[in-house]
Amino acid sequence: MVNKLDELGLADIKEIYHNISYDELFDHEVKNNEGKVTSNGTFTVDTGIFTGRSPKDKYFVKQDPSQKYISWGKINHPINDEIFQKLLKKAKNQLSGKNIYIQDAFCGSSLASRKSVRFVTEVAWQAHFVKNMFIRPNENELANFEPEFVVYNACKCVNDEYAKDGLNSEVFVIFSVEENIGVIGGTWYGGEMKKGIFSMMNYWLPLQGKMSMHCSANVGKDGDTALFFGLSGTGKTTLSTDPNRALIGDDEHGWDDEGVFNFEGGCYAKCINLDPASEPEIYAAIKRNALLENVVYDENGVVDYKDASKTENTRVSYPIEHIVNHEPSLKAGHPKNIIFLTADAFGILPPVAKLTKEQAMYYFLSGYTAKVAGTERGITEPVATFSACFGEPFMPLHPTVYARLLGEKIDKHEVSVYLVNTGWSGGAYGVGKRMSIKATRACINAILDGSIKNCEFENFDKFNLAIPKALDGVETRLLNPINTWENKTEFELSRDKLAKMFVENFKRYEDVSEGVEYAKAGPKV
Repeated sequence: MVNKLDELGLADIKEIYHNISYDELFDHEVKNNEGKVTSNGTFTVDTGIFTGRSPKDKYFVKQDPSQKYISWGKINHPINDEIFQKLLKKAKNQLSGKNIYIQDAFCGSSLASRKSVRFVTEVAWQAHFVKNMFIRPNENELANFEPEFVVYNACKCVNDEYAKDGLNSEVFVIFSVEENIGVIGGTWYGGEMKKGIFSMMNYWLPLQGKMSMHCSANVGKDGDTALFFGLSGTGKTTLSTDPNRALIGDDEHGWDDEGVFNFEGGCYAKCINLDPASEPEIYAAIKRNALLENVVYDENGVVDYKDASKTENTRVSYPIEHIVNHEPSLKAGHPKNIIFLTADAFGILPPVAKLTKEQAMYYFLSGYTAKVAGTERGITEPVATFSACFGEPFMPLHPTVYARLLGEKIDKHEVSVYLVNTGWSGGAYGVGKRMSIKATRACINAILDGSIKNCEFENFDKFNLAIPKALDGVETRLLNPINTWENKTEFELSRDKLAKMFVENFKRYEDVSEGVEYAKAGPKV
């Protein structure tokens, strides 16, 4: 074999299946009995006891020079090189003496910023997952492929000495920046590979002055690019999927001197309660070459998307070509608009607000949404959730590094930034009503066509946000949330309570000078 496969450090390999086709992967999945074929020809697998990422088992090797840049703490856990080498050896032993699958891929559609990554596994469907999720090199690119990073996925082995090693569990997901190696053991969940490389891009790019982002992106017919940031449940995928605009990508993007570019070559969509009427594009994308995870199906292979008995986090990965209205180059120019989506279950934030650059930094670092009552045991009222940069689990550097870059790019490219609340109005969850998709779409459309700039704005008290007095397609009283509450005093008390939550959360960024400066743009309590 070519391309330095002999440098992988594996022994007694039986067969190497190197960059094999979708059809060949499908045949191997069936032959290896790795899952089932559903009624429409899509292959489906179970990922075992792990149906999501295991963030407490993710580590970075603590060594120079990367340890100077990584923000150590509850998100980024250190591991010493000795333990890393031991577990890397264990992973290589697991992969030796087997048939192995090697998948080569690019992360990043920008030639100036992409990384070449080699994935090594003994499981065909994991190679399939990689083929779906990353950018597929053409034949010429494969012939000259030089991996800049290698991931050893040894999901079938565990670290039974984890207590002695001072680790969290027998599972390990470790990244060595200096050796350009990732190693996975004990978890079969495919998303560890996807988000692991995303974490590495979030390390590499900002140190080159390039922005890395957990967002979706689309582009209009006139080349106007829009970014949509938002945590789970805020409408990021739904609102960026637009029949009048081409999808650049649904989850991970970079922003360099040439513009915005997708890190990925596919999509990884949630399937729970998937309905062809409300999400026709995703439903139609589930066909041969897509890969379902942890869904429930009957003896005829018919999938029940409403069944969450295995997990709420049922998923499908598919190549982006399965979305008809996508941007083939997976990139576009510098954004004209940035939209921060939040589902405010307290019913306080306005449906749309225009942000200053300083406010953009503040709300980007806050990364706010709110869980509704009933989502977890014991939750009887909305719970505020803050995730820095709308993707804190994947950010190895201090969050203010990403905020500083965003601010510089907003200035340089004169980008407009808006906060859009897709959550509740007229009261908190249980009292008020969820903002209608029609009203939210009207806000998004006004941003994208520029008509919102013709509005007269007023100040939303405490938060000091500029909100339109009137907007086509949105009932006027909705635009200022106080007008939708029957009890104005109760609204003011709830508003002040939410403002205090923002202020308290933001104190964690005030350990650096940028954080102190950005805090001035937040709510006043």
